Amino acid sequence: MAQAHPHVFVDVALRMLSDDKGRLTGVEVTWTYDDFFSLLVLEDRGLDPDGDMNLTEMERGALMGFDLEHWEPGFEGAMFIYDMAGKIELGAPEATFADMDGGRIVTRHIRPIDPMPFSELTLRPYDPSYYAALDLVEVTGLPSACKSEIIQPDTKAADAKVDALGGAGMEAIFDEVQVGIYYADELRVSCVASS
Repeated sequence: MAQAHPHVFVDVALRMLSDDKGRLTGVEVTWTYDDFFSLLVLEDRGLDPDGDMNLTEMERGALMGFDLEHWEPGFEGAMFIYDMAGKIELGAPEATFADMDGGRIVTRHIRPIDPMPFSELTLRPYDPSYYAALDLVEVTGLPSACKSEIIQPDTKAADAKVDALGGAGMEAIFDEVQVGIYYADELRVSCVASS
């Protein structure tokens, strides 16, 4: 199932950001791309011509925000956050870092949030079209009063849903139905209110 997708594999690290009042103000998102995609990006952009996988300051600047450039209107990115009231609106991404690590491109950006108390939260980093598979590998920055758990998707059930929709061979299904949510990792955060 899903032979045509995903095309890109990304390890995701999240760092929760807070202000001096202990309110959640955003999420710093780190994406570490797979070796093959990293190589394609470097070649397409004419970066690292000597192939040593070490970027100059100018090359890092040229790479900064490359993965945020072509977001179409209405595209929410690859980060979805919910509280008990529903979906939380995230601000536009702000690129903060780009470099190489062990032959893989690593980028970082911040998704700001209007300050809010830490509470019961659900975070899902995923690509709706499942062009990229995002694997949540690390979460930091949570207050000590919060507990978190990463729930892995049931990929067999996800494959069965895609198959029921017409099969993995139909490329249009991934864009039209946006099956990425079926393959999404889920971070559940539960916080005890401070007295």
